[in-house]
Amino acid sequence: MAETSSALRSELAPTGTLRVGINLSNFLLTAKDAKTGEFTGVAVDLGKEIAQRLGVPAEIIGYPSPGALADAAATGAWDVGFLGAEPQRANQIDFTAAYVEIEATYLVPPGSPLKSIADVDREGVRIALSGKSAYDLYLTRHLKHAQLVRETGADNVFKRFVADKLDALAGLRPRLVKDQADLPGSRIFEGRFTAVQQAIGTPKGRAAGAKYLSQFVEEVKASGLVAKLIEKNDVRGLTVAPKA
Repeated sequence: MAETSSALRSELAPTGTLRVGINLSNFLLTAKDAKTGEFTGVAVDLGKEIAQRLGVPAEIIGYPSPGALADAAATGAWDVGFLGAEPQRANQIDFTAAYVEIEATYLVPPGSPLKSIADVDREGVRIALSGKSAYDLYLTRHLKHAQLVRETGADNVFKRFVADKLDALAGLRPRLVKDQADLPGSRIFEGRFTAVQQAIGTPKGRAAGAKYLSQFVEEVKASGLVAKLIEKNDVRGLTVAPKA
């Protein structure tokens, strides 16, 4: 990549520090050490890599959900954010191409008459999911008949799914594997209704910064850095996204 200029640094890190927003509900990409409070994960490592290349310090800012992270873009609270690239968010955020993809599918309870992803979008079917997640935004656009039942946080979504005897639980496949273990007899459908495109964004109005981030994403995919960070953080369920 080309050398960074002072103009680019001032655009991407106007405070002199690169403020990196991360979504703490995505356990595949982020984590917080319970003892030290330190943030870790693939997204954190990439955020620090950007800051290092810009020659500025990084400040990692954790948000409880992707919706909260996206909503904060308009306030100028962060400079670079790691979240799903969804059309509804593009009004406030300029996104790169995806750096990783995560399959999203359904889990159904024991004895469910639903047999496949195609069966889920029916009248009377109630789907539990995490509100304002990338797959919530996708299902909101595409489902015609089923009802979405939203909760905040994956643990709360699973509890609601079980307690209210809902018909399906939408989520990222790696999380659904955990939920399946906690609900004997439940099933995870083969295939996917979407692949969540995890990208890097910057608030609108930073054209040079957005271009730089897009180049950065393509370079770290091609160089193998994203794959190395997935391995370093011992993550299962992530796939390096293809070249844009």
